[in-house]
Amino acid sequence: MPKKIVLIGPMPKPVNGVSICNELIAEKLENFKVVTINTAVKTFSEDLGKFSFKKLIAGIKPYIYLWKIWGSDIVYMTIGQTFFGVLKYAPFFIFSKLLRKQIIVHIHGNYLGKQFSELAGWRKSIFKNILKMSDKGIVLSDNLRKNLTPFIDNSRIYVLHNFVEEVLYNVSEKDIINKKTDKLRIVFLSNLMTEKGITDLLKALLILKEKNIEFEAKLAGNIDLSIKKQVLNLIEQNPDVQYVGVVRGEAKKNLLLNANTFVFPTYYTMEGQPIAILEALVTGNIVLTTKHAGIPDIFSEENGIYIKKKSPEDIAGKLIYLNNNLDAYKPMMINNHLEAKRKYGEKKFLNNLAKIFNA
Repeated sequence: MPKKIVLIGPMPKPVNGVSICNELIAEKLENFKVVTINTAVKTFSEDLGKFSFKKLIAGIKPYIYLWKIWGSDIVYMTIGQTFFGVLKYAPFFIFSKLLRKQIIVHIHGNYLGKQFSELAGWRKSIFKNILKMSDKGIVLSDNLRKNLTPFIDNSRIYVLHNFVEEVLYNVSEKDIINKKTDKLRIVFLSNLMTEKGITDLLKALLILKEKNIEFEAKLAGNIDLSIKKQVLNLIEQNPDVQYVGVVRGEAKKNLLLNANTFVFPTYYTMEGQPIAILEALVTGNIVLTTKHAGIPDIFSEENGIYIKKKSPEDIAGKLIYLNNNLDAYKPMMINNHLEAKRKYGEKKFLNNLAKIFNA
């Protein structure tokens, strides 16, 4: 009989790195029986970890599925990284522990340890006692282990890199060789949030427009409601910038293949190892991103160019340099594709996760 996994965490929608990972596990993990408890809050906003009654009501609903834990072998949770993000999962931890189930937590970011260090008194104690119920932990890279070491012995913390979806993984080297380098063809693919650097990028693109540099830019993802008016206003000021909404599957593949430059100026508090960077690499894009969170574990200047955080001027300067040297970067584009194909396939991710479940 295959082991039964209860996956507790957000599923699309909204679409983000965690929900994409959970969807893949639920649909494609072989030799296990996977059932899910969806903890997603359906509205998209940047105020992650902040309390609201709307979130409270949405957060209570998944508890009616606690019964799914009863017949399971492993309880696998992709928990939040804030006090309330962890507290939300406490009933699942407690019920799993009472039933003596193996508990595995998977952290998709680099904020959990910082949140713990900032807590005090009873909140710190509750936070620690919840997480100490875990039998194993998973992080995205070695640099992110510190988020779990206060709660789980290092020997039981596993590194599991993210992946690129099959539709992108199957892009061919010929597709990359045929990419156009006649001008900057820029793409931003992530949730459009302040801390993801979207307004910094848009301001940088206005600088390019002022300098009469030819380019085209396409932006994809959910727009955080609190900055939607500002983002749309910046887009309207620049006719070379287009917002294409949320993309998946073939639409995402075409968006990334038609680009040659991926810009990701993130300083997101909860950033881990962005799947979007891996997707940009496998589709042969030059990547411009920040030295932040787990990004240095998957990106170096052999893959593109580091940019400064919160600096439209630096982004613009790096884009201007790249614009003047695009043809020279063609070998890098091909290398990015081949390296990502070697390291970040779905099958590799699922096989490594299965090894953790069986360890």
